Amino acid sequence: MKKYIIYIGMLISGLLLGYVLFGSNSTPNDSHNHQISETINQQWTCSMHPQIMQPDAGDCPICGMDLIPAEPSAEGLEANQFKMSENALALANIETTIINSITNEVSGFMLSGKITENEKTNSIQTAHFGGRIEKLFVNSTGEKVYQGQQLALIYSPQLVIAQKELLTALESKTKDLTLYQAVRNKLKIWKLSEKQIDKIEASKSIITNFPVYANVSGIVTEKMIEEGNYVKEGQELFMISNLNTVWADFDAYEKQLSSIKEGDEISIRTNADPNKEINAKISFIDPVLNTSTRTVIVRTELKNNEGVLKPGMFIQGHLTPKNATKKREALLVVPKTSVLWTGKRSVVYVKIPGTEPIFQMREILLGNDIGDSYEIVEGLSLNEEIVTNGTFTVDAAAQLQGKKSMMSPEGGRVVTGHENHIGMQGSENTQEENEVEKTEDDTVIKRIKVATKFQNQLSTVFTNYLAIKDALVNDDVKRAQSAEITFQENLEKVDMKLLKDTKSHNLWMPLLKELKTASKEIATAATIKIQREHFITLSNAIAKTVTIFGVNKKVYKQFCPMANNDRGAFWLSTEEEIMNPYFGDMMLKCGNIAAIIEN
Repeated sequence: MKKYIIYIGMLISGLLLGYVLFGSNSTPNDSHNHQISETINQQWTCSMHPQIMQPDAGDCPICGMDLIPAEPSAEGLEANQFKMSENALALANIETTIINSITNEVSGFMLSGKITENEKTNSIQTAHFGGRIEKLFVNSTGEKVYQGQQLALIYSPQLVIAQKELLTALESKTKDLTLYQAVRNKLKIWKLSEKQIDKIEASKSIITNFPVYANVSGIVTEKMIEEGNYVKEGQELFMISNLNTVWADFDAYEKQLSSIKEGDEISIRTNADPNKEINAKISFIDPVLNTSTRTVIVRTELKNNEGVLKPGMFIQGHLTPKNATKKREALLVVPKTSVLWTGKRSVVYVKIPGTEPIFQMREILLGNDIGDSYEIVEGLSLNEEIVTNGTFTVDAAAQLQGKKSMMSPEGGRVVTGHENHIGMQGSENTQEENEVEKTEDDTVIKRIKVATKFQNQLSTVFTNYLAIKDALVNDDVKRAQSAEITFQENLEKVDMKLLKDTKSHNLWMPLLKELKTASKEIATAATIKIQREHFITLSNAIAKTVTIFGVNKKVYKQFCPMANNDRGAFWLSTEEEIMNPYFGDMMLKCGNIAAIIEN
């Protein structure tokens, strides 16, 4: 957290310095020349998406709004390139370096990964008969259980009836032995032992609460029920993992795959005990590439009888391919000072070859940490020139000109709340306009005024959301899919051109993306469980939408602490009564009203 506070402070300082240095550095002659050039070759852009640059007037391909004449400074540059004067570079002490490579003598290479559960030893403990959970003997994940250990007591109406049938069949056993054996077999199917059945016959009394015993020994890694829950026959109760063996899963990049084969030796070290080396062999290479990270899982199985290796641990592995010989390998590296971090994204600023200082942001993929440098896996090429000193100042210049930057990967100005400070009075947004308030799930800008027609269109979308919620309450997969399709159709009809100001438009665009993504996932989900997982995202997005724009209805924001694997989840309703969409009939009334959104 402290690291990000420092980054934000540096970013704000960079913005202030950037504005002073190159916020306004044109001369009257420059202005005159720009006007002449603009007349000859006018470019058109979108006020909401300044990365769009077209030679002719028309509509923005992203949001459909009318394009406006681009500022003269954009002439001759690509959409997200920007100029800085030589004088500004010198004053800000901005330095650039041409990327080179280092030669490293290797007989293998390093892989990063983590310890995961051995899925082959995972076991799902299910309910062999339906009923109500009367008592749980395992109350949290992480508890160790043994095969045959009692896990829960279930009251089952089915078993009560079956016991009555057994006692009735017992009385006529001599007359109808087949019926008697059929009733006993019925109880055996529900996992009652011979001893239990004999006890019922001997006592001639009905047992109301039946025990559930563990099928295997291991660690409870997921608990899916609570006392008082109603369960169906075959419903999952616990995930039990045997951690006597675990997997070490490593991420290998595409360019490394040709050097990796099953059976290759790998030396593993954990962050918990970096001095201890574990030797193993590659047992599995995932045939499917992860398209988001461009990596493939490389796996080895490790013994863990002492429980030292815990799922989630980060590990490093040195891989030695079979018949490997030492070779000199060229690595592309950049100084650490050139890289800006934003969560999972890493970016640098590249200087475009030419007589004028022109820069552009570039996302990169980093490899190993090598002293004061990082290995570059993707995003840069040998002999490209990048900013290595004053990177935050260059990023500030990109933001001031509405280009792609560290904090704005899609382009457009980043609102920091400091636009009214000395030297930045030219901002379109005032401090009051950007006032924010904290909510329990995110930072949300307060209610803004929009066109009534836009609000009415959102109201229709919200009504469709309620239909999805009702379908999940009733455990109806097909009805939820059908309601989602209607939701998507009406979402497409929302006219963003009705949003006339930059602020409302910039708020709507990311919400629209979230709503579309979540709704498509629900529409294509094959099970109610998957639908409910994506309904969490949909509900969070629709809650922000209703809070910001309004839908002309009084809306109740309701919360279930047991949803989302006990992390809790929200949903919206126009009724005070709790009807839980995350559990349906199983826990229909679980939840409470967390907030009321007045419209």
